[in-house]
This record gives sequence, C-alpha cells and structure tokens, in this order.
Amino acid sequence: MPSQPTQNFDVALIGGGVMSATLGAFIKQLEPEWSIGLFENLDQAGLESSGPWNNAGTGHAALCELNYAPAGKDGSVDPAKAIGINEQFQVSRQFYAHMVAQGLIGPPKTFINPLAHMSFVMGDAHAQYLRARYESLSAQPLFEKMQHTEDLSTINEWAPLVAEGRDPSVRVAASRVEAGTDVDFGSLTRQLTSYLGVAGAELNFGHRVTGLERSGNGWQLTVKNRATGAKRAVNAKFVFVGAGGGALHLLQASGIAEAKGFGGFPVSGQFLRCTNEEIISRHHAKVYGQASVGAPPMSVPHLDTRFVDGKRSLMFGPYGGFSPKFLKTGSYLDLVASVRPHNLVPMLAVAKDNTSLVKYLVTEVLKSRAKKDEALREYYPAGEGSDWELITAGQRVQVIKKDARKGGVLQFGTEVITSADGTLSGLLGASPGASTAAPIMIELLNRCFPQQFSGWESKLKEIIPSYGAKLNENPLLLAEVTAATDKVLELA
Repeated sequence: MPSQPTQNFDVALIGGGVMSATLGAFIKQLEPEWSIGLFENLDQAGLESSGPWNNAGTGHAALCELNYAPAGKDGSVDPAKAIGINEQFQVSRQFYAHMVAQGLIGPPKTFINPLAHMSFVMGDAHAQYLRARYESLSAQPLFEKMQHTEDLSTINEWAPLVAEGRDPSVRVAASRVEAGTDVDFGSLTRQLTSYLGVAGAELNFGHRVTGLERSGNGWQLTVKNRATGAKRAVNAKFVFVGAGGGALHLLQASGIAEAKGFGGFPVSGQFLRCTNEEIISRHHAKVYGQASVGAPPMSVPHLDTRFVDGKRSLMFGPYGGFSPKFLKTGSYLDLVASVRPHNLVPMLAVAKDNTSLVKYLVTEVLKSRAKKDEALREYYPAGEGSDWELITAGQRVQVIKKDARKGGVLQFGTEVITSADGTLSGLLGASPGASTAAPIMIELLNRCFPQQFSGWESKLKEIIPSYGAKLNENPLLLAEVTAATDKVLELA
C-alpha cells in the first residue's frame, strides 16, 4: 500500500512520450489552471518509442511511405488513406508552429528540418505500381508537387547513393516530394515536457505507475519511486495512458470494459547506422522502398537521413525481429502477462492467420550480418558493411483486437481506447503514431471532455488555423497555411 500522503490532480499523464507531452501541452493551452501530474518510469522524457533511434525519427505524411497507398486488385491506387495521414500531419505541423511562435519550445531546427521524401522501387511490377501511385496522388492538392521518374540519371541527382553502381538494365522508378521533413521526436517531446514543467505541471521521472483503479468519480494510481522503492497514491479526475508498449497492461488493470478483447503483438528490430561522415554528407533524403512479402508495414526498408540532437546522420533498415518485451526497457514476461481470457481467442486467431509474418520474423532473426549488408546494397549498391554499425531499435506492440468474422485481427495503426464515462483513455499501436499526435489528441479531448470542448474550439482555431477544414479540399487555405507554417518552422 502507498506509504505517502495522497496527491490529487485534475489530469494524470502516464508515460513521458510524445503523446502525453502533446496532450499535456494542449490542456495547458486550453485550461491553464488544471493541475497535471506526469509519471515516467525512465529518467527523462522521450526515451522509448519517441526516441529517434527507436523508429520515430520522421515526419510521416504519406509522401514516400508506400504502404499508405496500396494498389487494388485492378492495379489502381486509392489516395484516401494517404490524404488522411497527410491531413493529420498538417495539423501536427501547425501545432509545432504555434508552440514555436509563442516561445513555448525552442528554435525549429532543434526538432524539425526540411528533407526530401522519396520512394524508390525496382522491377517492372513495382515501377508500374509507383507510376499508378504518382498519378493518383499528384492529382490531389496535398501531393501536387510530387515528382516522378524512371531515369537513373535523375535519380542520381535526387539521391546519388541509390543510383551509383546500379545495373542500368534493371527497371527502376522513383517519386519525390522536396517539401518533406525530418522530426526528432525525442527532442520535441523533451521540449514539450519542459514547457509543461514551466507551466506548472508536476514532472515525475523515475516513477512507475504500478496500479490503476477507480476511485470515486476518477482514478487512483499507485506510483512507485524507482530509486527509493517508496510508493504513493495519486488521485486524478482524468487519466491518459500514453505509456507506449506499457499501455496495454495498465488499461487491462483498470478493468474498463472497452479494453477487453485487446491484445498486443510485439515486434522489435535493428538498423544499420552509418559511421562514415563522407557518405552521410552525400545523402539528403528519406528513401523508402517496398516491404517484403509478409513483412509488417513498420518494416519497410528505408535509407534515411536523420537529424538527431542537431547532428546529421544516416541509417538503413529496419531488420525485423522478435522479443516478448512490450518496451525496450520492459520485461521478457510482458507478452505472457498480457494474455487474459477475454483476449485469448483474438490472439490465437491472429497467430493462425499471420503465419507469413511469423516466417518473416524468424527469417529476419536468423539473418547474418553479411545478409544484412546485402539488403543495404539493394538500396545503396556501393555500400560497404565496414561503414555501418548495427543498432537495436525500439519495440512496437501491434494491436490485436476482436473481430466478429475472424475472431481476431492484427492492426497496423493506432487505437484510442476510452472508458464510457470519458475519465480514462489510452493509446495502443504504432505507425504513423508520433507524426499524428496532435490530431489524435484533439480527437481524444473531444471524446473525453464533450461538455468543455465546444468552449475550447476558438482556442483550437488559434492553435490550428485549419481546424475544422480539410486542406485537400481547400487549395487556397492549404497554400495560406503551408506558407505561414513553413515560415515559422523555417522550412521554406
């Protein structure tokens, strides 16, 4: 039992990642007097899934990620999902710009930098698909500046590492949008969290939430100080579980009916990180390819420039893997401990229906370093393994949920779970994740605070100038918002 006096907050944020930081920042803008307590198990914010070396170092806007615009059976490409993700990222960009313009976070280059986004494929079938994707997306205002080529010399201008040494007899194709970005979500998360502290939130690092149960009209958290072992009780009127892979266990502990039937499938991975500064300096783009058959969307190969803590870097991967941990710093018992009678059927159904994924992960786990270097050379033909170091990426827990027809399905995306009374909400899942944190949190506020939300909309319109509108359906507003946002974020 907690041995210290009970604390009381209006809002408790569990987890110090980009989701909690974004939600806290919105709440402090909308209700400055509300008390907020943030509880993070690690020693600072943004060290798990929000960390740039843990898969979260890009601005997912569907500019280059092919899995957001798959081909239909007839070969056509429906742009709807890509448009939706790009619309979401536009909201996040406006949120960043507001925080910068108000002086609430640091200079833009400390967390966001301009960087071309490029798709690159090999072979006739993939080239035909990429052409269909380009024709579908470039007809949309959000993607009208997309370029496309099958000319190797043009690709060499866009991304020389990709073109040099490539067999000219193999058909290749590339699409590019110059106006992409790279986002260091670790840096952004820490800056947003620092703003919360300045605005009066209580930041508790090295504190793990070990219990979550109803208390009156709200919730009581049991919080353990990792350094001393001391426990205390914390009461909150509203709780957000933004603990990444740790969210499922806490949502299950809460007992809310809405969390029943959900499970998680953890996927780990590795990257190659370049150690040769001359090579790093010659590549200035995010180059995404096609996922292997059976591979999860998060395993799409990419040769990826990143800016981490202000330093330019280059990485390739990811290479899929498996660990039963739900967090990089989690326990090997996480997967087993998540099994409940209510999610056993969905989890077994997913295991039965995803043998190709299991085969892919086993193959990846057994892949030697030499094989990893071969995969690198598919995208960088002149690549030498000696110029790259192997690093371990973060854990991703893909959502397993009930399905009336199949029993259970594996979902590659994000899922917001909210109690019926709106006092508890949590986020499960992965990509596009961090890039869409702002619109996800606005929707969460609408869902959990319906009585207050209408009174917040004028402030939200101030923070998000396009609030309530679809930019893809309003080219004039798109141009206006893009110009203003680019100027503040120094992206133009």
